[in-house]
Amino acid sequence: MDVPKAPRGAGALFTAPVVLALVLLAAHLGGPAPFGASLLRLLVALAVVIGASRALGLAFAALHQPRVVGEMAAGILLGPVLLGRVAPGLSAQLLPAAVRPSLALVAQVSVLVYMFLVGVDFDAAHLRARTRASVVISNASIALPFALGFVLALLVRTTMGATASPPWVFALFMGVAMSVTAFPVLARVVEECRLNGTALGTLAMTCAAIGDATAWCLLAAVVSTARPDAQGIAAVLARLALYLVVAIAGMRPLARALAAAWERPHRASVLALPATLAMLAASAWATDAVGIHPIFGAFAAGLVVPADSRLARDLPGGMHAAVVLLMPAFFALAGLRMRADALGGGALGALLPVVIAVATVGKVGGSAAAARLTGLGWRDALALGALMNTRGLMELVVLQVGLDLGILPVGLYSVMVLMALATTLMTTPVVQWLLRGRGEAAAAG
Repeated sequence: MDVPKAPRGAGALFTAPVVLALVLLAAHLGGPAPFGASLLRLLVALAVVIGASRALGLAFAALHQPRVVGEMAAGILLGPVLLGRVAPGLSAQLLPAAVRPSLALVAQVSVLVYMFLVGVDFDAAHLRARTRASVVISNASIALPFALGFVLALLVRTTMGATASPPWVFALFMGVAMSVTAFPVLARVVEECRLNGTALGTLAMTCAAIGDATAWCLLAAVVSTARPDAQGIAAVLARLALYLVVAIAGMRPLARALAAAWERPHRASVLALPATLAMLAASAWATDAVGIHPIFGAFAAGLVVPADSRLARDLPGGMHAAVVLLMPAFFALAGLRMRADALGGGALGALLPVVIAVATVGKVGGSAAAARLTGLGWRDALALGALMNTRGLMELVVLQVGLDLGILPVGLYSVMVLMALATTLMTTPVVQWLLRGRGEAAAAG
């Protein structure tokens, strides 16, 4: 029996006022300029980044790539890597330095909303299906890239000027950054390669879910010790344990009540969306207060929404417009924070292919070797490794955290952003090539 959908106006009811309020708040807080002038600059910047992201997203979709890859590319190209280099005057007019604080605020909110939706969409069934193969492969897909990233970090730390944090913190962070798989983008790649419902596609999603859960836990541990206000790992763990108790005892029943309210007549359901957003904000604030990072709180708030509820099915659709409008600001900010010589010569230019090679060998090699040991043929094992090499937006979120905390220097951050784009770009064509001629993955091109 079909589940009735929320009214079409529900998404607009949430999206329009929230997006407008965020834009006005960001403009007001963005700088000393008069409110009207700062608002105009922000609106122009948003129009530029949204237009460029949508255009490149559609272009990449036509090439059978996930649309988010094109949106990532647009953000990079709008920064000093391309536009700031070939047309610095135009770049200064469209994306002036004065608008960046406002853009950063919009970007931060967009990431929180996105991570909340990732939590809502997260299918715990993948974690429950902990077959021997998925556990072995997911652990290998984390262990090898983590180890290679750790070693690479120690080798390039001095050269890249990554001396703001202790060596072990920097090395651990690089290990985590190399280990991430973009679970939402992977789902799109699996669909593009026509692997939905196949043994390989299901195994890839299960491994990515288990691996990402492990990687996020590792990142939380690293972040908790790297923050400037860190008071020791024991204190952070104690506060984190308190947050988890409150989340389980308070947030989960609240989410169930909100899901029940969403099923009721319109008057009750109208209150469910604002209350859900309040829960998101409170959870993000709480994790920030205990010394982790707000993105973990946003993700946790999404996880407690009952997966089998109509609210969980309707929230992504209702909030999708907000994410579409706001996420380009995050991509643009990621591009604006890069160094102009990231694609040029010198140390960064020489390091880029090394980082891409290490990231690819770690993910593909670790996953494929473990898959082969569990009984998959070499083609399937390599295809699974290529799927696990998808990093996408999740990698950008991790890198922004590292840059904000001073763990990553700007130069290495720039190289890692380009690595995330390159590894995600290569996934679809490599998988289609490896599985060509097979019925379960016909070439999409």
